Amino acid sequence: MRKIPYFIPDITKAEKDAIANVLENPSYDIVSELEEEFRDFIGIKYAIATLSGTTAFHLCLFAMDIKRGDKIICSVNCHPMFPEIIRHFDAEPIFVDIEEDTFFMSFEKCKATIEKMGVKKLRAIIVSHTAGQAMDINPFFELAETYNIKIIEDATMALGLTYNGVKVGAKKSFASIFSIVLDAFNPVAQAGVLTTQDKELAEAAVLLRYHGIVSEKTTSTRPQYLYDVVGIGNKYNVSYLDVALCLSQLRRIDYIIKRRQEIARYYYQNLENAPHISLPVIKSAHTFLHFIIKVDKNRDHFAKELKECGIETALHFVPNHLLTYYKSKYKYKISDFPVALRNYQQILSLPIYSAMQQVDMDYVCKQVLNLASVRV
Repeated sequence: MRKIPYFIPDITKAEKDAIANVLENPSYDIVSELEEEFRDFIGIKYAIATLSGTTAFHLCLFAMDIKRGDKIICSVNCHPMFPEIIRHFDAEPIFVDIEEDTFFMSFEKCKATIEKMGVKKLRAIIVSHTAGQAMDINPFFELAETYNIKIIEDATMALGLTYNGVKVGAKKSFASIFSIVLDAFNPVAQAGVLTTQDKELAEAAVLLRYHGIVSEKTTSTRPQYLYDVVGIGNKYNVSYLDVALCLSQLRRIDYIIKRRQEIARYYYQNLENAPHISLPVIKSAHTFLHFIIKVDKNRDHFAKELKECGIETALHFVPNHLLTYYKSKYKYKISDFPVALRNYQQILSLPIYSAMQQVDMDYVCKQVLNLASVRV
């Protein structure tokens, strides 16, 4: 029996050489190199590297001076780190239901939510590009302009994604949150990047990234090791080794995306007639960071059967209103977000990563077809 993990990092000689260069030149500021290349890659004015996508988002809200009682709209199906970080500021995440086929936050339901609750203390809308597919966020820009609120792009699943000839994150969003992760739960390396066109936000984020510390200028009377603290920050600066690996991945992202797209095409070709299985609906550009199928019934049992065949799967994501903390705090009912609930009962993510071999792809397709064909 083969063992197919959900994810394997794509490590090549380029990553190994990058690590060696850091170890041989430990004083070289590779973080600035990552930020410069990221700015050029996205086509954005400011890029601030952090420990992870989570810390990039925390840094963004920190720099925005989010306060208790402020409200931020997000998809009920977004990664749980988004409402979690919002709650760290004692602010309120406002969940909105999704579209059934793409898993994107519903624009109509977002608009209706704003019209119902008003805009008092509403600071931002988080729009998420889900699973690697580009969301059309232009209607949200118009909504934000109407109500004078900010758009934050969740691009944690969209690194390298191009939509209508423009890189995701290069549009007029107030800020975008990116993640570069070489593994899922226990990462080999990771980094996050906060991008923005807003100078004030960028300067605040840089200051807060490392304890609000600024070094004093060298003078004839004051030594350069003196420093001052001008704000209450945190420690979100990223290590050089993480940056080395993530910068190498950024430089190879076009190949990584192309390879994932090839694997996705192979899945479509081989699984399109699988009974009880629905394949991802593609409505725009897609990098297939995740390949999310739907199993029409007994999803958990199907995942268990795949596991017994040596194939690991994942779930992206459990709707936030079903999670104990939010269900308890906000008294949500299971039926409050019916589309997200219906999807949750069926979705399952198959392995897809650029290091995947043909024999692994064949095995996944064979087992999915075999198991699907005997379901009743």
